[in-house]
Amino acid sequence: MKSEDIILSIAFFSQTGIGVLGNSFLICLFIFMVLSGHRMRLVDTIVTQLALANCLALLLKGIPQTVIVLGLMNFLDETGCKIVFYLHRTARNLSLNMTCLLSAFQATTISPSNSNLAELKARAPKYLIFSTLFCWTFQLLFNVFFLWGIKGPKFTRNRTEIQHYGYCSNVVPSGFYASLFATILSFPDVVCLGLMVSASGYMVILLFRHHKQAQQIHITCLSPRASPETRATKTILLLVSIFLTSYSLNCILTAHMTFVKFPSGLMHTSAFLNSSYPAASPYVLIRSNSQISRYLYALCGRKIPHFDTNSKLISPTRCDCKKAAIRVKEFLHQMKPECIPKY
Repeated sequence: MKSEDIILSIAFFSQTGIGVLGNSFLICLFIFMVLSGHRMRLVDTIVTQLALANCLALLLKGIPQTVIVLGLMNFLDETGCKIVFYLHRTARNLSLNMTCLLSAFQATTISPSNSNLAELKARAPKYLIFSTLFCWTFQLLFNVFFLWGIKGPKFTRNRTEIQHYGYCSNVVPSGFYASLFATILSFPDVVCLGLMVSASGYMVILLFRHHKQAQQIHITCLSPRASPETRATKTILLLVSIFLTSYSLNCILTAHMTFVKFPSGLMHTSAFLNSSYPAASPYVLIRSNSQISRYLYALCGRKIPHFDTNSKLISPTRCDCKKAAIRVKEFLHQMKPECIPKY
C-alpha cells in the first residue's frame, strides 16, 4: 500500500471519528436533558436534528471513502449503492436545511420589536415546527430523483458518461440534459443558501448597530462578556461561514469533475471537503453553548460557575457591580427610546 493511501485513510478515519463523536455527544446530551425533565428550547431541537444529519452524512461518506482508499473496491451491489447515496444526499441536504433554519431563527430572535420581523418573531415557534417537518419530508421525497443515475461498481459504459467512485458508479447526463439535471438538483440548495446568506447579512447589520450603540456607553465595572444573544449570533455566523466555504469549494471541484475530468485525487479532496462541516460544527456549538458548558462541568466533577436566568456567565470578581448595572438600567429608561440599544 502506498504511503499516500495510508495518509488518506488516516485522514478520512480521523475526520469521521472526531465528527461522529462530537455530534453523538450533542444528541446524547439533549436526550439526557429530556429524560431528566429539562425543557428543551426550540433552538435545541434544531441543533439535535443538525447533529443527527451530520452523523449520518459523516458515516455514509467517511466509511466508504476509507474502505476504498485501503484498497477494497466493489464491496457494494447496485442496491447498496443506491441506499448509501440516497441516505448520504438526504443527510447532507438536511444539514444544509437545519443550518439555514438556525440562521433564520436567530435573525428573527434578535430582531428589534419595531422591525418588520416582529410579527414573524411572535409566530416563530409555530413556523419552526412546520419548517422542520417540511424539510424532512421534502428531502426524503426529492432525493429519490437522484437514484436513477446510481449504478453498481461494475457498471460499464462510455467512459465520458460515467463517474466511478470505487464502490459505486454514477451515470452523468450529457449535453442539455446535464445542465437541466444539475439545475433541478441544485435549486433547493440555492434557495437555502440564499436564505442563509440573507439572514446572516441581517444579523451582521444588527450586531454592527448594537456595537456602535454600546460604544456610546462606557461602563468599566460591568462584565465584559457579551450577551447570550450576541454569542449565539456570532456562533451561527461562524457555522454559516464554515458551511459556505466548504460548500463553495466542493461545488467547484464537483463541477470540474463532472464537466472536465474525474481524477481520483480530486474525488478524495471533494469527499473530505464534503465532510468538513459536519465534523467541525458540533465543536463550534459545544464551545459556545453555556448550557453544554454547565453539563460538562458537572460531568467532570468541577464546581459549576454561576449562570443567571439567561445562561449568561457572571464573573465572581464582578458581583459588586450589580448596583452599577441597576443604575445604568435606570439611566437607559430615562433616555429616548431610539437611543436605547435593541437586543
